[in-house]
Amino acid sequence: MKGALDPRAFLEGLFHTACAAADPMQVLPPHLPPPPKGRTVVVGAGKAASKMALAVESHWSGPLSGVVVTRHGQRLPLERIEIVESAHPVPDRHAVEGARQVLAAVQGLTSDDLVLCLISGGGSALMTLPAEGLSLDDKQAVTRALLRSGANIGEMNTVRKHLSGIKGGRLAAAAAPAQVVTLAISDVPGDDPAIIASGPTVADPTTFAHAKAVIDRYAIPLPAAIARHFEAARDESPKPGDPRLANNRLKMIATPQMALEAAAAAVKKAQRTPVILGDAIEGEAREVAKVHAGIARSIARHGHPARPPAVILSGGETTVTVRGKGRGGRNAEFMLALAIALEDQPGIFAIAGDTDGIDGTEDNAGALIDPTTLSRARAMGLDPQAMLDNNDAYTFFKALGDLVVTGPTYTNVNDFRAILIH
Repeated sequence: MKGALDPRAFLEGLFHTACAAADPMQVLPPHLPPPPKGRTVVVGAGKAASKMALAVESHWSGPLSGVVVTRHGQRLPLERIEIVESAHPVPDRHAVEGARQVLAAVQGLTSDDLVLCLISGGGSALMTLPAEGLSLDDKQAVTRALLRSGANIGEMNTVRKHLSGIKGGRLAAAAAPAQVVTLAISDVPGDDPAIIASGPTVADPTTFAHAKAVIDRYAIPLPAAIARHFEAARDESPKPGDPRLANNRLKMIATPQMALEAAAAAVKKAQRTPVILGDAIEGEAREVAKVHAGIARSIARHGHPARPPAVILSGGETTVTVRGKGRGGRNAEFMLALAIALEDQPGIFAIAGDTDGIDGTEDNAGALIDPTTLSRARAMGLDPQAMLDNNDAYTFFKALGDLVVTGPTYTNVNDFRAILIH
C-alpha cells in the first residue's frame, strides 16, 4: 500500500489542480500578440471572460478599450475593459445588450487595428443577439428545449449559430478589415473552435439544413418566428474561405487535456497510477457513469487496465435528458449514477465537477462519493434510484453533505472526473 492519504481531500485537490491548469492569469499572457499600429479593441464572452480580460489588462502596456460579457456575479475589477454580466444557460436581456455592445465595439475599424477576442465556454448564452425578425423570448424557448433534450454541445451550438446575429463567424465579419486574434479556452469535446461559444470569430461549416436536422432529431418545438426563419434559411453564417475572415488567427490557450495532464502529474506525485480515459467523453451522464464504474471495478478486482492504487481521470461533456422534476447538473447526475453502479464497493472514491465551478444552474461544482454513500443515504430515508429517475441528484448530495462547492473559478475547461481505487 502506498503512502496514506485522505481520499476525499486528495480528490478535491485534483479538481483544484485541474482548474488551476487553465487559470487565465497563467495561460493567457504568453499568447498575447504584438501591439498594432492602430487601436486595440478587446471583446469577448464566456465564463472565463472576466479573468481573461484582467490578464490582458495586467500584461498590455499600450492603449486598450473594449467590452466582454460574463456570467452574473463574476465581475472582476477592470480599468480599461468594460464588463457586462448576463445569464447562463438561458440568455436574458443583459446577454442581448452585451452582444450589441460587443458588436458596436468592432465597428469602423481599419486594417491597422487589432481586435483581441477572448472566448470561453458559456459564451453562446452569455452573448446573445437574435437574428433579424427573432426575439429574445424566441431564443429562450428554443434554448430551454435544447437543454432538456439531451442534445450535445455541438448540436446545440449548430442551432444557436443559425438563430444569431453575432455567432458563427459573424463577429469577425463585422470587425473586418481589422486583424482579429482570438484567444480561446476550450470547454468542448475535441476543442473545435467553431463550437466554443458558438464560434463568433470562426468560419462556420454548418448550415441551416444541419440546424434543422438537430431540431427534427430531438423534436424541438419552435416558436412561429423561428420556424419561419428556418424555412427561409437566409443570411447563412460565414463559411470557410470567406474573405471577411482572411485576417483572423486563433490560439487555443487552455484545453481539457491540459487539465487532465496536470491532474495526472499530481496523481503520480502521490505515488498512484493515473489512467486518462480521454478528454472528449460524451453521452448520457448516467450511461457514462456505468462505463466508468465498470473500469473502476476491473482495476479493483483484476488490476486492469492498471493495478491499484490508481486514479481514473476523464473529461468531456456528458448530457442529461431531463425527464424528472428534481434539481441537479450533469456532474451530480453522473455521480449519483456512479454510486448506484458501484453499490458502495469498498476502496473506491470519486469526484466529478464542472471546472467553471457551477454544475448546470446550481451553486455546486459537482459532488463526491465514497464507499458509504448509498448506505448513508438509505439510513436517511433517501431512495437513490428514485432520485436519479427524478433528476434530483443535487438534493441527494446536499442531504449527505457531499456537494463540492467552490464558487466561480473564472475558467472553464469542461467537466473533470476522478475515481480513486485504493
